[in-house]
Amino acid sequence: MKNFLAVYLGNDASFKASGWDALSEDARKKREQEGIQAWGNWVETHKSSIVDIGAPLGKTLRTSKGGIESTRNNLTAYTVVRAESQEAAAKLFEGHPHFTIFPGDSIEIMECLPIPGM
Repeated sequence: MKNFLAVYLGNDASFKASGWDALSEDARKKREQEGIQAWGNWVETHKSSIVDIGAPLGKTLRTSKGGIESTRNNLTAYTVVRAESQEAAAKLFEGHPHFTIFPGDSIEIMECLPIPGM
């Protein structure tokens, strides 16, 4: 079994296409509750594969040779799962509430590789 990092992505285009801003406050709250319940159901269904449930991600700072600066990217959350293959890990996220209920765009899954020489 291998570990895979799943990063949840969202962008302005997916957010606008979702109609999230057009929802009334009551409709948005209802949808949020439906999404949270669906996400909980996803976690329960896949709990044997989840290594780290992860968390939503906040604002981003970039550190480089030039110093520290605010930046923006499409990362919204992460989860770590265990699976036999990258394809099997990706299948865990088919139909995920991140993009079926919430205005997220997609989820990218990559293998967590060992550090060479360690």
